[in-house]
Amino acid sequence: MSFLSKVVSGKCPNCEQEKMFKTNGNPILFRLPLMNKNCSNCGYVYERETGFFFGAMYISYALTCAQMISVFVLGLIFDISFLNMFIAIFIIALALSTFNYKLSRIIWLNIFYKKM
Repeated sequence: MSFLSKVVSGKCPNCEQEKMFKTNGNPILFRLPLMNKNCSNCGYVYERETGFFFGAMYISYALTCAQMISVFVLGLIFDISFLNMFIAIFIIALALSTFNYKLSRIIWLNIFYKKM
């Protein structure tokens, strides 16, 4: 299975059977998605060491920057005022926060995945 298909599926990188996250979270209620500690199917431990997912913050930062730049460019193309662009960027950053959290952790784990 390719790297991209592993990231999109969001399942265990080892057995590709169980989803890595228990819940999806809710950005409106400020609830982050809950991640399983390990795979119930194969026992693969997701957090390889203490602080393993600190590196995922850099991926989350890159995703958020790409989203904000996209909104800004679309705002320039459609001649939207800077205040409205700022409001749109804020709303999109809030709405996609849990998505970025999940995706960045899945990407980070798949980058450093080692077959058991």
